[in-house]
Amino acid sequence: MAGRFAPRPTRTTVRGGHVGVPAGAAAGMPRQAAGPTPARVRRWVPEGPLDLALVLGPLRRGPGDPTFRTTPDGSVWRAARTPAGPGTLRVRAYGGEVLGEAWGPGAQWLLERLPRLLGADDDPDAFVPRHRVVALARHRRPGLRLTRTGLVLESLIPSVLEQKVTTDEAYRAWRLLVRRFGEPAPGPAGVSERPMWVMPAARTWALIPSWEWHRAGVDDKRASTILRAVRVAARLEQAVGMPAAEARARLEVVPGIGPWTSAEVVQRSHGAADAVTVGDLHLPGIVGWALARNRNADDAEMLRLLEPYAGQRHRAARLILLSGQVPARRMPKMPRVDIGLL
Repeated sequence: MAGRFAPRPTRTTVRGGHVGVPAGAAAGMPRQAAGPTPARVRRWVPEGPLDLALVLGPLRRGPGDPTFRTTPDGSVWRAARTPAGPGTLRVRAYGGEVLGEAWGPGAQWLLERLPRLLGADDDPDAFVPRHRVVALARHRRPGLRLTRTGLVLESLIPSVLEQKVTTDEAYRAWRLLVRRFGEPAPGPAGVSERPMWVMPAARTWALIPSWEWHRAGVDDKRASTILRAVRVAARLEQAVGMPAAEARARLEVVPGIGPWTSAEVVQRSHGAADAVTVGDLHLPGIVGWALARNRNADDAEMLRLLEPYAGQRHRAARLILLSGQVPARRMPKMPRVDIGLL
């Protein structure tokens, strides 16, 4: 009966990292994916409950993301460009165990880091709820873990695309650019009816002509930020070995990358539990409304309200987003402006 009354996904819960992952088979070993035998397979038993939809949800950039997919058998598919090359990862949880299958040159790299990707380095027990809304959200989402991809550029580029525009515009730009300049995902995901794609390499991003950015709806400011970042891609990727605060400082050396973007990156690349996003258009009002019924809260007020969660402020914000406690809309949505039509 509990599943019957589970909260339905809303736009806010999706923003908090919720994606729809079908339940799949109730028990037993999941079937192998159609196509060639995977080059690598790994099984891992997590400690405690694990919700793949919540853990991996922040890696999806919109419902049409060509690098991320869920399938009716309950699997989550992910195409990534690793230091060892492109790779495809299929993850399925069943019976308290996780099965990971990987293809391509980056297969071994992806499987070695599978536990980290699924939150093995995260410590949810360190979080102590201080508000009823947060406590309820945590109780309803026991499988929430903070992912740690170990990759910077794959989170940095879409985060830059999301600067100062609507999510629909940013998702469209990411989708068009990856399909246009990326490469098919290794394994069966790259040859299916709806093939997945691996994002372009740093050099490929640097060679994208100006008119292609324009066609994708990306203005010169965001395109220039990405071009500056990919020129120092190796230095930015080294930031995964740094503490989150030092990694953010290195990212913000690149002109066009500020606190909002660096926080969005380390939340995914480092699993940074305290990297709360500041400078967001909606988050302060959502946090203010959920914790103090103040829909007009700014960044300073949001940080004051989250102060009891020092060290875990990002997790607290995730739980608030997943709670669905948002103020009613009082103004029209931000208009979409497609510069590709100009």
